[in-house]
Amino acid sequence: MLTLVLCSCSGQTASVPGHLPDSPSQEHKAGLVFIHVDSSLYSLPCSPKEMEVADPTYRWVRERADPKSLSVTEEGHLLFQHFQASDSGNYSCTISYMDHRLPVSQTFHCNVFGYHMPGGLETLLLFQSKLCEDEWTKRFLWNLQERLQQLETEQHCKLQFTTTSCFPSLNNPSDEFIIQVQLEVSFFGPNWDEHCKSQHVEMVIDCYRETIQHNLEQVRLALTRFFKEHKSFHVTGAGISGIIFTNEFISFLEIKQCNMGYGQTKQLQRCLDCCIVCPPGTFSPPKSLQCSSCPIGTYSMIYGVTFCTLCKDDMITQVPGASSMTECVTERTEQAVSIIHRIPLLLLIILPPLLAINFLFILISCYWFQQEYWMSSPTASKKAGISRVTEMVTKFFRIPREGPKPGSPAADDNDTSLLDTSHPDTSTSQGSDEEHTHGAPSPPGTPNFAALTDEGPAVLELEDRRDIP
Repeated sequence: MLTLVLCSCSGQTASVPGHLPDSPSQEHKAGLVFIHVDSSLYSLPCSPKEMEVADPTYRWVRERADPKSLSVTEEGHLLFQHFQASDSGNYSCTISYMDHRLPVSQTFHCNVFGYHMPGGLETLLLFQSKLCEDEWTKRFLWNLQERLQQLETEQHCKLQFTTTSCFPSLNNPSDEFIIQVQLEVSFFGPNWDEHCKSQHVEMVIDCYRETIQHNLEQVRLALTRFFKEHKSFHVTGAGISGIIFTNEFISFLEIKQCNMGYGQTKQLQRCLDCCIVCPPGTFSPPKSLQCSSCPIGTYSMIYGVTFCTLCKDDMITQVPGASSMTECVTERTEQAVSIIHRIPLLLLIILPPLLAINFLFILISCYWFQQEYWMSSPTASKKAGISRVTEMVTKFFRIPREGPKPGSPAADDNDTSLLDTSHPDTSTSQGSDEEHTHGAPSPPGTPNFAALTDEGPAVLELEDRRDIP
């Protein structure tokens, strides 16, 4: 059993504090763990560092529910047999034990990613036949695949037919046809890593590179020898005695590309050209070296997808890279969310003018308050009162704005009488009003000049003085 934990970033395993925990429950981030695809058997420890505790219990949990049960050893190691892209995900392991008769638990979280070394072999095969029908071609491929199974087991590789085509022969187009078969070879077959099981974690990637290069040469020689020994393939069927497929040509092409659903994300520091499985929200089409975010209107929920899934019922996603179907919303909801996201920008645009207006309002209020305070002083109040009383008297008696010339004796007397009249004595004014009311009526259209002779000119002179700046 090989324990292989490849942590990202610094390439060093996370450490556990040597002292006893201060609280009954603690959380630890173990980092990223990389496990090669199709590994025979890998063991992932619960804690990055060995913990010496009495009678511990282990509990492994995966973030997303998986019908496949997790295999855990007595030592708390999580076992992966023939690791696949679907095994990638977020895992948590909780160690529970007693410390000074108190229950203590520590939980370690890690993100597990599948990866594979870049490398493969494409083989082109040409066969000559008398028929070019899909049914007979399928029977031939099925027969050929059966014969190649022994070679797969011996060379620890996987053989997969990718494309098949049929076209007339150049020598005899009417009677002969050429069957073209493209065969893809993967070096990660059963027990392909048996020579690297005893290697240290730091040396295992170098061992993988050497193993892949060695398998490349061995598979090339094995296929060449196989088709030399099996030149013709006889296929039988109902109604026909048999069709012969004769091998005419074989060629090899070494490729350095990622599998579908993988990309060179450069997360594994010790192997920057390694292909890492694409996480949810991303995809990688065939013969691509990068993981791309799912476009708007699509999502991907699992690791290692080739294409993203479309949202249903004309729904869309808010941003690229959606990793859940719940991120698909209607267009109206998208517009509402877009408006909500724009609110901070609108506030940033509107807030400065509002602050400026508020500042101007404060300045105007201060100026108005200052003017009111100046008008409310004793001297200003007296002047304002005299002006108001003068206006009231003038309007009430309808006195014309003409009077004696300045400097006459009447004007001097009138100044004194006006000051007496403007004095705030309400009893005197009320008595005068009563005399005018109950007295003998005056002739129509003629004012009572006997009572106003001394006051009229003074009023006019005061009004003239008030108009002069």
